[in-house]
Amino acid sequence: MNNFKKIGLSALAGSLVAFSVNAAEMSVTGSAGVSLSSTDDTTASAFGQNDSVIISGSGETEGGLTVSASFELDGTTSMDERSFKVGSDSIGTFTFSGSGGSSVMGGWDDVTPNAYEEVWDMTLGADGDRVNGISGDNLMRWDSPVYSGVKIAVAYQDAAQTGTASTYTDFGISYSPEMVSGLTIGYAEGSYDTSATLSTDESTMYVKYTVGALSVGYQESEEDAGTAATTDETKSIGISYAVTDSFSVSYGTHTVDYGNTTLLDQESSGFSASYTMGGMTIGGAVNSTDNIAGSALAANDRDSYELNLSFAF
Repeated sequence: MNNFKKIGLSALAGSLVAFSVNAAEMSVTGSAGVSLSSTDDTTASAFGQNDSVIISGSGETEGGLTVSASFELDGTTSMDERSFKVGSDSIGTFTFSGSGGSSVMGGWDDVTPNAYEEVWDMTLGADGDRVNGISGDNLMRWDSPVYSGVKIAVAYQDAAQTGTASTYTDFGISYSPEMVSGLTIGYAEGSYDTSATLSTDESTMYVKYTVGALSVGYQESEEDAGTAATTDETKSIGISYAVTDSFSVSYGTHTVDYGNTTLLDQESSGFSASYTMGGMTIGGAVNSTDNIAGSALAANDRDSYELNLSFAF
C-alpha cells in the first residue's frame, strides 16, 4: 500500500512541476496602520502597529488552468499564509497552504454580519471555546464552482500537523437560492480523533439575509467530544447596517452553552463600526464577555475595545 501511495504522490508531484504558465503576473498589495486597544478591564490601553504585505503571482497554463501563489509578510512572522492555488471555472479551486491555511469549519466559525470584528474577538480568553475545527500548516482544500447557487468546500490536514491522534477532515455546503435574492444558508461538519478511543465531531449551520443596506445572520454550532459533559453548543446573532456606502455599524451576540452543567454560559455581545474613504479605513469595536470559560469569578467578566486606523496600498 505504501508503494502505491509513493507512486501516486510522485506522479502528482511530477504533474505539478510540469505546469508551464504563460503570461505570469506579479503583484504586491498591503496595508499599514496603528491601533489603540484594551483586552480586559485591568489592562491599560496600548498602541500597536498593524501591517501586512502580500506578494502574489499568477498565470494560466496551456490547458486553461489558473495557477497562483502568494505569501504574506506581517509584523508577527517573516512569512505567513503561504499558499498556492490551481483551478478553473469548471473544476473549482484546489489550494495547498504551507502555512496559515483555513479549513471549512475554521472559516465558518462565525459568519454572522459585523462591521469590524466578531463579538468574542479582542476580549482576553473569550475566543477559546468557539467551534472552529482545526486549521494551520500544510492544509489542503478544494472549493467547487457555484452550481445553481450551490457551493461545496472540502478540507484535509494530516495527523502530523493537527496535533491530534488522527487526520482532520471537514466539508461544507452553502446555498444561495436564485429565487430569494440576498439569502444564504450553509452547513459544515468536521471530525478528528483526540485519542485512540475518543473522537470529536463538530458541526455548524447558519442563515444570512441581506436586503438593501440591512444584513442579519443566525448561526448554531456544536462540538461533541463523546460524552454529554463534553458536548458544547454555541449560538451567534449578528445584524449590520450600511448607513452610507462608506459607513457601517453592527451589533451581535455569541453564547457558549457548556455540556458540563457546573459551568455557566459564556455570553458575549458587542458593537462595531467602520468608515472607509479611499484607501483609508477607520474601524473599531466595544465588546463585553461574561463568565469566560464558564467561570463565575468576577475576574472572568471582561470588557474590551479597539480602534484601528489603516491605509491600503
